[in-house]
Formats: sequence, structure tokens, C-alpha cells
Amino acid sequence: MTQLSNSISRSQVEQLVRQALSQQLGAGFAAAASSAPNPLVVNISARHIHLSQEHLEILFGKGAELEIQKDLYQEGYFAATQTVAIVGPRRRMIPNVRVLGPCRGETQVELAFTDTISLGLDVPIRISGDIKGTPGCVLMGPKGVVDLEYGVIRAARHVHMSPADCAYYGCSNGDKLHLRIESAGCTTVLEDVVVRENPEVKLEVHIDTDEGNAVDLDHATSVKLYVPESCKCKHS
Repeated sequence: MTQLSNSISRSQVEQLVRQALSQQLGAGFAAAASSAPNPLVVNISARHIHLSQEHLEILFGKGAELEIQKDLYQEGYFAATQTVAIVGPRRRMIPNVRVLGPCRGETQVELAFTDTISLGLDVPIRISGDIKGTPGCVLMGPKGVVDLEYGVIRAARHVHMSPADCAYYGCSNGDKLHLRIESAGCTTVLEDVVVRENPEVKLEVHIDTDEGNAVDLDHATSVKLYVPESCKCKHS
């Protein structure tokens, strides 16, 4: 077995960790800090849909079950082989929208801003699961159609964190952090990254396709997640 030299630098260690994570993640960015409990992973969450079992069977036939195409970074979650078409009020369609599993209690569609404009939908930014009062759409599958009354959202950019991660970054569930992404000509600070604390999750930031393209995440050279400083100016 090959042994690593005792003189290996911190940057080399971080590069090795990044390469290992990249092999597991595919698209996205991973950064490792020596003092952090876990490496920071930033991934683009492309348009997708979560189906209830009832809607799954309407769209794909009675007794249908989700088939795993690829496991996601968070354990227990996966991209399914099944896809659906989404139709908006303008009768414009987005085909082949990936279903993510496992099934949920209620169907939820997550789109980027560009997608909603194309479909003619006025969609609010929400945390996943907060779908009351949101617009609906028509879902088309190989076996049937669902006229979804509500459930279409633009997912708020967010970060999944364990209690250890929250302690390290100095935040708690529901807080809003800043994410600085450095890439050539596109360096940007994304604000309002909502903390979603759960002891069962890995540290991972989710941004949508529009945001990922705007910051050129695929070619990012560094990322930094941090608590924003309070305003120090004096107001009369």
C-alpha cells in the first residue's frame, strides 16, 4: 500500500478530498477546511418533482413504484428513472422532468425562475414542503394526467447541516447565511441561504440552475459559507 509523505501540505489534502467528493457528486463543488467537521459541498438542484404515491400511480399506472437511477448525495434519496412533462397555463411544456424519491405525502414541483417564466407561472420562493397557496400545473405521464391544484415552488437556496456543522458555523435552524463563490469573472455572494438542521444529513448547499449558471459553479475555484456580519452603521 502506498504511504503518503508526512510533508503533504494542507492544500494537497484539500485537493484529495475534493477529488474524492467530485467522483461521488458529479457536478457541483466541494471544499474541505482543516478545522471543519465536514467538507462543504455545493450542488445545483436542477428542476425536479416529488410525487405522492397516489399521483405516481395515476401517472405511471396502478401499483407503480419509483425505480432508482442514481443515488443522491444525501443518504436515502435518489433520482428515479421516471420523468414527467409539466404544462403551464400558456400550454407551454417542459418535458422529461426528473422524479426524485422516495415518494412524499404531497406532490411538489421545484423549478428555476427561467422555467417558471417559460411556463407562464408566478411562483413564490419557498422552503421545500411549504406549498400551501402556491400555483399548480398539469403533469403528464405515460399512463395518465394530474391537474395539480398547488405545489409548484422556486426552492429557496438552502444548506443542509448537522448539529456539529451548525456549531462550527455558529448558526441554527432557520438562520440565513451567505455563500461566496469565486469563479473567473463571476465571483458572487449569494445571501439568504437558509439553514436546514437535521442530525441525519451531510453538509450540502443547494442552489438552482439559474444561480449555478450565473456563478459558473462548475468552474468555481473556492466557496465560503459564513454568518453575515450585523450592520455596524449608526442610524438616527
